[in-house]
Amino acid sequence: MILFIVILAVFTLNLPFGYWRSTTRKFSFPWVLSVHIPVPGVIALRVFSGLGWQLYTFPLLIGAFFTGQYVGSRLHAWMQHRARIEATGCLVMDLYHSLRHG
Repeated sequence: MILFIVILAVFTLNLPFGYWRSTTRKFSFPWVLSVHIPVPGVIALRVFSGLGWQLYTFPLLIGAFFTGQYVGSRLHAWMQHRARIEATGCLVMDLYHSLRHG
């Protein structure tokens, strides 16, 4: 059960960073930041959840990491084409404006 919660947290943590990453030029400094800033959060989730470093958890958490990044970037594309706002690189502000003008 704890593994599922950590996987969900890793996925959720990466959504806004994937959203931001989709607005940056590939391999630019902001792109690198958007991929690497969540890593300490993932490590903290491992340590504080007591999950440890078992080998079977790596593919699951890496999958959750990159799935969150991917879904965040697709969410940005969806916001640009479907929402009635000008999508920026900030998921929180775009959701706020979408709900406010919605």
